Amino acid sequence: MKTRFILINTSHAGNVGAAARAMKTMGFDDLVLVAPRWANVLRREETIQRSSGALDVLNNARIVETLDEALDGMEHLCATAMTPRDFGPPTQTPRTHFAELLGRTEALASEPLPVQAPPAQRPGSVAFLCGSERFGMQNEDVYRCHVALSIPTNPKFGSLNLGAAVQLIAYDWREALGGYAVESATAEPKLADAAAVSGMLKHWEEALTGIGFLDPAAPKKLMPRLNQLFNRAQLSPEEIHILRGVAKAMLKNAPPSPAPLQKVLPAEDKAPAPADTPASA
Repeated sequence: MKTRFILINTSHAGNVGAAARAMKTMGFDDLVLVAPRWANVLRREETIQRSSGALDVLNNARIVETLDEALDGMEHLCATAMTPRDFGPPTQTPRTHFAELLGRTEALASEPLPVQAPPAQRPGSVAFLCGSERFGMQNEDVYRCHVALSIPTNPKFGSLNLGAAVQLIAYDWREALGGYAVESATAEPKLADAAAVSGMLKHWEEALTGIGFLDPAAPKKLMPRLNQLFNRAQLSPEEIHILRGVAKAMLKNAPPSPAPLQKVLPAEDKAPAPADTPASA
């Protein structure tokens, strides 16, 4: 679904950069500025610095003179307004409206959707309109929109920076569209196969016997329990190598095995010494 962010009469260059950064973070790149304070706002140093690398969004952004030009090609219009207008569109939280817009039945518990209501026809494009930092959106601009999005904030202090507001709207919209798959910083570890685990257990059995922890004559359930423990741990090949290294160190530092005792026969069991054979006469 085509998504556009429209900033109306923006007065601070840094907010344009912050909005571009927020959009790029959530994967959006269609930015239109309506009559900003600075004609060269997209090239100002503060804008570029606050964009934190979202230069492609700034390069693709357009500056127009009227809201009509900015809305060209857009079907569904969302105003961002903290306070409802008397004759304006309905006010909803972003998540609730996005669920309704996409034909879903789930919404915030505090603002449930009517179960019997048929899902709205999904539009092909959506525009989010943000007013100036000082005055917000003009009433006539809000009246043109299908909904006024109100971000849930502290009732006693609901003032949001323009860049922060764009970030919140962009995040909720991206989540409603399905979000991005979270990629782990490291690849999923490969598990060691059964043969590797079995070989490591035999190594440990030898090492535990060497240090006197395991009595081969009475092993009880030690090795089966260790087998279960290592299976639950889902060891990787690297971890198998570590455990084999531990076993090798245990064997290296194990006390030497005592020499087998010589069996001493009782005196009566000893064979008599052969007598000297007398010489023949």
